[in-house]
Amino acid sequence: MQIQHFFDSRTSSITYVVHAGGDAVVIDPVLDYDPKSGRVFTESADRIEDYLDREGLRLRYALDTHPHADHLSALAHLRSKRGCLTGIGAGIRAVQETWKGIFNLPDLACDGSQFDLLLEDGQVLKAGALAIEVLLTEGHTPASLTYKIGDALFVGDLIFMPDSGTARCDFPGGAPEVMFAAIQRLYGFPDATRIFTLHDYQPGGRELRFESTVAAQKAGNVHLSAETQADAFVQLRHELEADKPAPTLLFPAVQVNIAGGELPAPESNGVAFLKIPLNQFKAL
Repeated sequence: MQIQHFFDSRTSSITYVVHAGGDAVVIDPVLDYDPKSGRVFTESADRIEDYLDREGLRLRYALDTHPHADHLSALAHLRSKRGCLTGIGAGIRAVQETWKGIFNLPDLACDGSQFDLLLEDGQVLKAGALAIEVLLTEGHTPASLTYKIGDALFVGDLIFMPDSGTARCDFPGGAPEVMFAAIQRLYGFPDATRIFTLHDYQPGGRELRFESTVAAQKAGNVHLSAETQADAFVQLRHELEADKPAPTLLFPAVQVNIAGGELPAPESNGVAFLKIPLNQFKAL
């Protein structure tokens, strides 16, 4: 099994291509979006496709760990270009129900039908020699998953590198108590199990890091080490999220991502539009 990462500096996101024997899965692919111009482009996805072509790989699945709030997903784009299946946690239906009202999208189907696969805890996907085990790790969102492939855990927005701690829990449906339990589940894996994060914000300007281990997280995660108690973690997360600003791409990202990465249909003038709900949130 090989793991290739792709870093998007615009959103500090890391996409992974995991492959073996000519079969590949992509986890958390990015569709590029410039909020200043409203331009959507495929530079990040093109890098993935170039790698697939160079290595002679067949893309079997494009998977999101959760509906992202900080970047647009390239699931639909890769499905259209590569014929792969797309997947996300079955909890996406609850996320769709919540945001359908916020965005006033009467035609949005809240059954997850925008994705090929709605994944449940314990489910295993096969891609040739790869076995992708689905772990429900909620807390950041009700649809948050971890994908276990071999000795590697792809944790999405659950925990970051030890010096950066854990993800926020203040989005609709998020809960620090639930996140605490999810991280304890990860900490139950053997110490040598590798952990691959979705983001690295490079605190202090340090070099990019995206791989740690269960042992390293338990020993040094600044928000939740092996000794941290649940009540202390919950209090810390509430303190960290007090008046925390929303992600820059929250509304464009969520609006596209609950639709499986599909952009809105063009209107009568041939132009597609995204909605921005006004005065619906404070700092979030």
